[in-house]
Amino acid sequence: QVQLVESGGGLVQAGGSLTLSCAASGRTFSVYTMGWFRQAPGKEREFVAAIRWSGGTLYGDSVKGRFTISRNNAKNTASLQMNSLKPEDTAVYYCGATTAMGVFVQLSAQYQYWGQGTQVTVSS
Repeated sequence: QVQLVESGGGLVQAGGSLTLSCAASGRTFSVYTMGWFRQAPGKEREFVAAIRWSGGTLYGDSVKGRFTISRNNAKNTASLQMNSLKPEDTAVYYCGATTAMGVFVQLSAQYQYWGQGTQVTVSS
């Protein structure tokens, strides 16, 4: 079992920055690929970014060049640095953990564990 807790959400103006954090506890953190997804009202959960235990990363097209995912295996944490935020980035952001590999890390159904989510609101 893995427990995930997100933090760092909030209200920010367009063009601003936020950093989300995900703290993990339970089973060995380093074996999991960590991912960030987001879900806006009335929309499906959308892949944002993922980072493998080795540090390899993958990003959704809508956030490439603006968001950076990182992890610290010693501290059991994963982070999402979000720059140049846009109103369309407004959503609840979720941290997840998966044993999936390759392109499958982009699929929310492949994640075994989820945090409770943190709200990010970007005002225009």
